Amino acid sequence: EHHQRSLINDILSILTHILNEEVSQPLVDVVLRNLVKEGKETPSASSLLAISVIQACAEKLEPFVCGFLTSCILDRDSVRSDLKEFYHELIFKISQCAPHMLLAVIPNLTQELLTDQVDVRIKALNLIGKLFSLPEHHIAQNYRDLFIEFLKRFSDISAEVRVSALQCAKTCYMTNPSGSESNEVLSALEGRLLDFDDRVRTQAVIVSCDLARANLKIFPAKLISQITQRLRDKKISVRKKALRKLMEVYRDYCNQCSEGHMVISDHLEEIPCKILMLCYDRECKEFRSQSLELVLAEDMFPTLLSNEERTRHWIHLYSLFTPLHVKALNSILSQKRRLQSEMQAYLTLKKKEKENCPEEKQNKYNSLFIKMASSFADPCKAEECFQKLNNMKDNNIFNMLTLLLDDLEHMNAQITRDKFLNMIKDNHQNFEFLRTLSLKCSYNIFSSAHVRCILDNLSSSSFGNKQFEDSSVRLLLAVTSTFPMLLRGSEEQFQMLLEGSNTVNDKMIEVLAKAGPHISVKLSEIYPFLKGVCLEGSRLQSKLAVSAIAALVDSSKEFVFSDLCKGLVDSLHSERNTPTVLQSLGCLAQHSVSTFETQDGDITPFIHERIFQADFSDSPSLSSDISGCSASSKLKIYGLKTLVKSFLPHHNAHVGREVNDLLEILLKVLQTGDTCDSIISCESDKACLRLAAAKSVLRLSRRWELHISPDMFSSTISIVKDKSSFVRKSFIDKTHRLLKERAVPSRYACAYALAFSDNLKDLQEDSFKYMAEFVKEYSREARIRQTAGVQQGLITDFPAYIVVYLIHLLAHDKCFPQKDDEDEELYSEFCGPLFFVLEALVNASNVDGDMDVVKDAVVYLLCIFRAIKRAEDATDFEKTTKLHILADIGFSFVTVVNQSVISSLHAPGRILLPSLLYRVNSRSLPPSSFNESFAKRVIQIYRSRNSLIDSTHSKRDRKYQEDNTQLDIIKESKLNITSRKIVDLSVPGTSQRTEKQEITVGSGRKRPISQSAQEPVALHECSKTGASKKSDISAEKELLSSCGSVTTKPTLSESNFPGQHVERNASFSEDNVGVHSKRTVEHCKLSETKPKGSCSSKETSTNGDALIGKRIKLFSPIDRCYYTGTVEGYNSESNVHKIACDGGVVELLCLESENWETMSDYSLLEKVALTEDSDTTKLKQCDMGKHASSRGSKEPVDLIGKIAASQVKSLANKKNVYIYIYIHIILVLGVFLQDNSGSVNIMNYF
Repeated sequence: EHHQRSLINDILSILTHILNEEVSQPLVDVVLRNLVKEGKETPSASSLLAISVIQACAEKLEPFVCGFLTSCILDRDSVRSDLKEFYHELIFKISQCAPHMLLAVIPNLTQELLTDQVDVRIKALNLIGKLFSLPEHHIAQNYRDLFIEFLKRFSDISAEVRVSALQCAKTCYMTNPSGSESNEVLSALEGRLLDFDDRVRTQAVIVSCDLARANLKIFPAKLISQITQRLRDKKISVRKKALRKLMEVYRDYCNQCSEGHMVISDHLEEIPCKILMLCYDRECKEFRSQSLELVLAEDMFPTLLSNEERTRHWIHLYSLFTPLHVKALNSILSQKRRLQSEMQAYLTLKKKEKENCPEEKQNKYNSLFIKMASSFADPCKAEECFQKLNNMKDNNIFNMLTLLLDDLEHMNAQITRDKFLNMIKDNHQNFEFLRTLSLKCSYNIFSSAHVRCILDNLSSSSFGNKQFEDSSVRLLLAVTSTFPMLLRGSEEQFQMLLEGSNTVNDKMIEVLAKAGPHISVKLSEIYPFLKGVCLEGSRLQSKLAVSAIAALVDSSKEFVFSDLCKGLVDSLHSERNTPTVLQSLGCLAQHSVSTFETQDGDITPFIHERIFQADFSDSPSLSSDISGCSASSKLKIYGLKTLVKSFLPHHNAHVGREVNDLLEILLKVLQTGDTCDSIISCESDKACLRLAAAKSVLRLSRRWELHISPDMFSSTISIVKDKSSFVRKSFIDKTHRLLKERAVPSRYACAYALAFSDNLKDLQEDSFKYMAEFVKEYSREARIRQTAGVQQGLITDFPAYIVVYLIHLLAHDKCFPQKDDEDEELYSEFCGPLFFVLEALVNASNVDGDMDVVKDAVVYLLCIFRAIKRAEDATDFEKTTKLHILADIGFSFVTVVNQSVISSLHAPGRILLPSLLYRVNSRSLPPSSFNESFAKRVIQIYRSRNSLIDSTHSKRDRKYQEDNTQLDIIKESKLNITSRKIVDLSVPGTSQRTEKQEITVGSGRKRPISQSAQEPVALHECSKTGASKKSDISAEKELLSSCGSVTTKPTLSESNFPGQHVERNASFSEDNVGVHSKRTVEHCKLSETKPKGSCSSKETSTNGDALIGKRIKLFSPIDRCYYTGTVEGYNSESNVHKIACDGGVVELLCLESENWETMSDYSLLEKVALTEDSDTTKLKQCDMGKHASSRGSKEPVDLIGKIAASQVKSLANKKNVYIYIYIHIILVLGVFLQDNSGSVNIMNYF
């Protein structure tokens, strides 16, 4: 391999001479074979010699070489030379040394791109990619047809070919990034980002990002945006790859910006914006906030990038944020702060001396570990790792973690973390967990250095752009809201910036309010500035200034509030900047109740006399603004807000004043639209005042719900019917926000129901969406509390309970149809809000398809309707009938809509109704004119007009309903449950007789009635009637914050089986009803083998009525035996048969899904029901088609009858049918022989 140059030249001269004399194919093969011969590291000497020969004799060799290569391309199989295996390599080698020789060969490569063989197309693409890498030869420009065919391979039918084309695109683009061919390549590349094959999309992301990194300055912004869209790809693997590659692009971009090669650009700053939005992706744990925290901390910026550069990017980035981005970032920062707080608590507990109770300490550890583990992608694994960490004996580990938590400087924290990782070593069993934990404990996303950089930029006004200045302040607020301690050390600079600015910045005051308790700022120095803001600033600024003062005031400086309040009162009476002063007084009252109440004599009367009762109509300075509300009305609204805030102090401080006067003013405004009768206001002013009053009631309801009367509640909710669409929309939005924050009682969700009938489509859609969210969130929370045993037995926390308030609202509505009016259309429209709520409550799609929640909701609704039927209106007795009508309609609606959905699981043992609205039914009412058919027509009209049920149920919900038709269901539109109770509801505590039953639900599903369900029905006012048990007292105390309650208990059947229609068999004499303390029903057990020729279930679908009166037997898969009975009815709408079982139980079943068979008309297997009363046994007989009474049924059966009855069970279990029939005949004969009357012909039984 190492020859002298002279020798090589001599050999080259000889070969050149030979070839010039005569070229032969064997000699050409020798040259070509040595051309592809490679050395270990560098080209071999023979290869270099072959290249020299080709260059020297190109003209002589060209015909032979071109012929050989063309044959290999067009008809490779016909070529006999073994060099055909290397013809692609030969083409590339010759292109490098003598490209002019291949002018006739390269165009033929188009044929390989068009061949049917995938491997050939892939090899051709690989070769073309190599050819593109030869920039001086301009292959793409010189061979246009080949280039066009190459671009077509990006949409090749084979995914492997498309991937190969993408791999070649990089070399093609890099040859001439600014050329027209490169733009065509990028266009083809952009199309593959949306390829249907995830492998192709992944490769497109990789190639696109690599090209972007190589040419960030000129790379198209549109393609960057297309790449970021792959972060939302349907394949998680594509999303992960896109995240990793985009982070590489962003880091390169940050480096180039820091080096001065690029300036900050919006389209590249969009990359972290898109990554933050992954927080809302719940499908993959890698994209949750727990994992994205690590991305922001470790992967977002280059490791050596300075804090100044990081801050520059964050400021520009924050200027692009939408509210969703802000929410995502706040979620990540809040999660980080929670972990740090819990970790500090753990380390503090760890340092304490051994406690007397190790078990208690371990419980504290476990609680902390569970909380901290929630900040990791895999909480279960993280919890185990925390336990292992706790068992470690090396205190250096815990000391280093403490240092990480205490060090607010990013660079120092990084050094400490590196020492920590070096200490524990890579081979530590918990290395990865401790590495992640150290990242989460460090101040690496934001540190005190970032805060200083933001303040420096604000102080120097280096932005020259108002947008970036605002972005800096907002970023500072976001950081200090979560990490207020990061402002430490920068207090002086911050104070100078706050006071030295020409204009007061609201956000800067808010920063002070957030960080005040955590930083060292002298109140005496900054108080004059804040006081001036309270007096002369805007309303928002004054609110923030009072909060800032409160944050800096400690218990020894309460006099500051007194000084501030005095100055505000003086300014109020001087009528200087009254709106701001009113705002400051209201906020001060929330922070210091005692200070406000000492000056209340000068504040409240002034508001009443000089604002509420003043007429500003003649004042030229108080003109209307663009919102349509005059300045005078705004002043009244500000006065209302001040008084409302004075009754809502922070930290639940005690208020010594009465709230009733304020509530009377609010009620007056709600009803009249103004604070004074003598003042005539325009409609827009009245609308604004009504809205302000309604919002005030919402805010007061959280603390003063007990004082809000039914009239005030009704007037507040009725705002959704206001003439002003702005008022209606604003009130619904405010209600939604407060309900979402759990800041108002759930009953205010009734507003959604009334608003749904609004003419505005937007308001309808909002109401529908808000109600769905309300049902989902409140149902979830109520189920959690129920599972935890909190308020067990109460339903006031369930969203279904708002029906109690909605029915009362509708009953008092002036538009309630007249007594004798039976217009179905009118009732359908009026009951629309009730139907809307009921639909939302039983719609499975609102609770993520959780059918248990739907079942519970239906049970609760039915129990509520029954409770209302047993109560009367507490405010107006005349409205009681309307309450009952609405309850009946609601009951019918639920049963019609949910024929195949619900089962009775947790029927409440007590129904609590608010005593301000309902009370015990003490007076007799005239019989109701309501009938079930009328209700059905009303419901049918509503459902035909509103197809919400069909449109909102998802396919999954429908399938669930179709597959579960044999759940415990409501089968009829009206359930008339016979409970076998004698109850007098007019007097609480009335004695009653209860018969314990065993009810069968479905086929052979037996459920005993619980003991609690048989307790007396009690309807009483909790506020007046004492409870006999502590549990009852505590339950009633927790009913509502606003009022007492009326308690009702469901009847025996209602409590546990709201969907069952239970009837007493006709053959049971009334003398035997309700007298037995225990009853057991013995069923005849038959063979499990279904006889041939038995009636199939298909018969019921086409001829269901034909089974009425027929004797059938049903197979119970639980008891593994047959139960006999008679078909007594059929509902064609629901395809449900009513079966009277021989055991005395009535079942409603869809026979299509049951195992059953008909019995012969002459069957001897008739019903035998044995009832035991202490030591006597009584025999009841009935032919289900021909009921026969027997006087002998009241006489005891002799010993032979008892023995025969026992033998029935014994032999039936042995499946001896003949002996069973024989014994049955003897038993029947024995009964009739004992009957002296002999009035019944025994042949009727045969």
